[in-house]
Amino acid sequence: MRVIIAAAGTGGHINPGLAIANKIKEEEKDSEIIFIGTTRGLENDLVPRAGYGLKTIDAYGLSKKLTLENIKKLYKTFKGYGEAKKIIKEFKPDVVIGTGGYICGATITAAHNLGIPTLLHESNAFPGKAVKMLAKKTDTILVSFKDAESRIKNAKKIVFTGTPVKITRKDYGISERLNIIKTAGLKETKPIVLIFGGSQGAQKINEAILGILKNKLNKNYQIMWATGPKQYDIIKEQLQDKNISINNIENAKIVPYIYNMEEIMNISNLIVARSGAMTITEISNLGKPSILVPLPNVSGNHQLYNAKVLENVGAAKIILNDELNYEKLNAQIEKIVLDKNKEIQMSKNSLKVSTNNVEDKIYKEIVRVINEK
Repeated sequence: MRVIIAAAGTGGHINPGLAIANKIKEEEKDSEIIFIGTTRGLENDLVPRAGYGLKTIDAYGLSKKLTLENIKKLYKTFKGYGEAKKIIKEFKPDVVIGTGGYICGATITAAHNLGIPTLLHESNAFPGKAVKMLAKKTDTILVSFKDAESRIKNAKKIVFTGTPVKITRKDYGISERLNIIKTAGLKETKPIVLIFGGSQGAQKINEAILGILKNKLNKNYQIMWATGPKQYDIIKEQLQDKNISINNIENAKIVPYIYNMEEIMNISNLIVARSGAMTITEISNLGKPSILVPLPNVSGNHQLYNAKVLENVGAAKIILNDELNYEKLNAQIEKIVLDKNKEIQMSKNSLKVSTNNVEDKIYKEIVRVINEK
């Protein structure tokens, strides 16, 4: 199988693309796969690191505002369409797959015009502009959440598959669980609240956690907090201003980044995070209660719609970014982790929206689309 995958920008677009590529390679070892991206995004690191070739084109997200800058971007994007068409003609793929973002516009359109089978994977509950725009041209759209289906109009075919993620549910034995807790520098006697805001951290969440720690509100639970590498030193200094050592805080372990995230997520009682599509998928697959703070000012407010997937089934509480403060966050944390029945029920509710065998479902659709052409 010869495959082109269009993925650019953030890990939320690129990682599903890599997971799909890995599944194809697993099923068909002789497959040849290349990625199309830009020169600006994380694909320039993640794709070569995963062992795949990367071709780059000019592509930009387009705004309705008529400015000189937007006119330049529009011109470059049209140029990108020609570049994508040339790559497709040279590589001669059996299928072209897009995993969201502006890179898909040029690539999927070029593939469609050349008569190549196409698929789009939409990770968010509220589909992005590219997916909506390309619905008529794409042979099949794969969605991560059932909620997305009704929000895509004029699609030829929509299939619910879920999003491929690395983190899965683990049933650790008692000794194994205690070893993970001890290695992380946590206690086995208090509920564990895991806090993270993505690889770069989330400043608003970090400010709220700082307030909880400075006011010593976490007496009945313990915090495992990944600040994000760029914010760790800033937080360290802010704590020092209050004569608090970042390495010696009661009921709290603070690190820049958590490398064994699968283990820590599995042993946690509650997760506090942003609501990117992959995070929502991981939380639901693990069956964890969560407090979600959607990132504002993102396309289509999609993080809010992602968070509502869990809130609507009683698995999560949403606190809007502008309304977040340490008192409100602490109160919500205590309502969940100090009420075991509530925590258990939220866990069960979270599993209701979990997805299994995602890669198998996606691979099946890829094969079907190729065979139907």
